[in-house]
Amino acid sequence: MPPAVTWLVRHGQSTSNAGLPAVGHGEVPLTALGLEQAREVARRVERQPDLLIVSPFLRAEATAEPIRARWPAAPCETWPIQELTYLSPARCRGTTADTRRPWAEEYWRRCDPDYCDGPDAESFRTFMGRLGDFHRRLLTLDGGFVIAVGHGQFFRAYLMALEEGFAATADWMKGYRSSETARPMANGEVIELDGAALARAQGIAG
Repeated sequence: MPPAVTWLVRHGQSTSNAGLPAVGHGEVPLTALGLEQAREVARRVERQPDLLIVSPFLRAEATAEPIRARWPAAPCETWPIQELTYLSPARCRGTTADTRRPWAEEYWRRCDPDYCDGPDAESFRTFMGRLGDFHRRLLTLDGGFVIAVGHGQFFRAYLMALEEGFAATADWMKGYRSSETARPMANGEVIELDGAALARAQGIAG
């Protein structure tokens, strides 16, 4: 059975979110506001999690740190729940969101699940594979309360996949892009899932 309650937590505001030049991809730090958002999430955690799942990216690790400090006995694992790396991090280094905007627009106009922007990027199909793996691993957990600290793109895609399945198609990409841009997950936002919702979607990831 899946956990009775799962929290999906987007990391606090990062320097890239604040419009500053990218310093890397996995190494982007939190701003002062992002650190406060991380502390606010930790204040909301009123009981020890049975498992804390964290993306390998620095901004997610820093967001999880106040939770770990408050509940040091809680087990913590790093899972590959980082955001979709659809633009090559190497060519994005030192750029701002404004610089990257036309590149992103071109990627989503292409809407090719198998397109890869560079050797350090990933295809949408690979991203969907990570979503399916996350779902299957969640279903094997029997704890009552699990927290996953990661990224808005990943969690929005996961919520959509719970409703529509994990097939990596151009139509799925288009629907996801429309949904994610219309209602992006806010920095520090928490989305709560109950075990019944995950159990209903048990077989859709294959």
